[in-house]
This record gives sequence, structure tokens and C-alpha cells, in this order.
Amino acid sequence: MMPTRLIAALVCLSALAVGMPAAQAAPETARPGRAAPEAKPAPKPPSLDELFARLRVSEDPAESKGIARLIERRMAGSGSPTVDLLTDRARQAVTAHDFPLAAELMDRVTALEPNWSEGWNRRATVFWLLSDKDDALADLQRALVLEPRHFEAWAAMGRIYESLDDKARALAAFRRARTLYPQMEKIGEAINRLTPEVDGRDL
Repeated sequence: MMPTRLIAALVCLSALAVGMPAAQAAPETARPGRAAPEAKPAPKPPSLDELFARLRVSEDPAESKGIARLIERRMAGSGSPTVDLLTDRARQAVTAHDFPLAAELMDRVTALEPNWSEGWNRRATVFWLLSDKDDALADLQRALVLEPRHFEAWAAMGRIYESLDDKARALAAFRRARTLYPQMEKIGEAINRLTPEVDGRDL
């Protein structure tokens, strides 16, 4: 039978062993007089100007596409919940091939937010689907007055001018789009196709 003194000593050692981790685990920040570490502020998202600048110099197609999508998302918001709702309903009408309804909805959008360049660009798309090229061009021109860096509007203008066989204006519009977005898909092909006809072939 184990002596009483030995049993008592073992019990004390067990109690110390159990208590040690708790004491060691106490964080240093819990000590009185010690300030808690400051949280780092979240990184500030790049401005639209910065995104356009990065897009102009990017030489990687995948990176350029990502930057272009960020720009498009920034420009897609009008700042008005009502206008955004009408724009979304116009998009749904286009998907359902109800182009007259889409045009009516985009008429309301441009009336409510006449300084929103994307509204004019989207109404131009609807006019293009309605085969109304004159009004489509007029809306694209309005969009570009409000936002001259709107590369999608320049590309759309180039396609419309080319469909009208106005190759000089088409080439000029495509070149403007490429200046803003050098890695834009199919822009290079369009420029290569039109350049010999507009500028002449090299001898």
C-alpha cells in the first residue's frame, strides 16, 4: 500500500501539471498596459482612371480581359436603383427578342439618367437589333461624348460603319478602340482587313 505522504505529493504534482498550460497559453496582449495590435486597413480598389491606364499598357490578353471586365462592371451601374431596374428589364426583353419593349424601357433610362454613358450605349445596341443604324450611331456618339474611353462603344461604331460600307470611319473607330484596349478580341483582325482598302496597299 502506497504511503500517504507519497500520494499527497503525486496529487500536488498532477495539479501543477494541469495548471501549467493554461498559464502558458495566456496571450501577451492580455497583460495590463499593453495595446492591442492595430488592424490593417483594406486595400483601396483602383479608380476607373487607373483601370483604363492599366488596360492601355497591358500586353497580356488574359489580364487585359480581366481589367476590361472590371471597367465594364464599374460603368454598368447608373447610381439609380430605378434606372438599374429598368435597364435589367430591358436586358430581359432583349433576351426574349422583344426589341420594341427593350427600346421603350431604354428610352425611359436615357430620359432619367441622360449623363450615364452606358445607358446610351445599351440603347444603341437595341436600335442595332431593330436595324435602326442611324439612331444606333447617334446614341453611340452621345455615349462617347460622356465617356470618350468607352472602348465597346467605339468597337460598335466601327461595326455599324463597316456594315454601311463607310470603311474609313469604321477603321478610325476600330483604331480608337484598339488604342484604349490593345488586346481587344477581333479588333486587330478588323483593322488588318480594312487598312489596305482605306490606306492603300504597300508596294
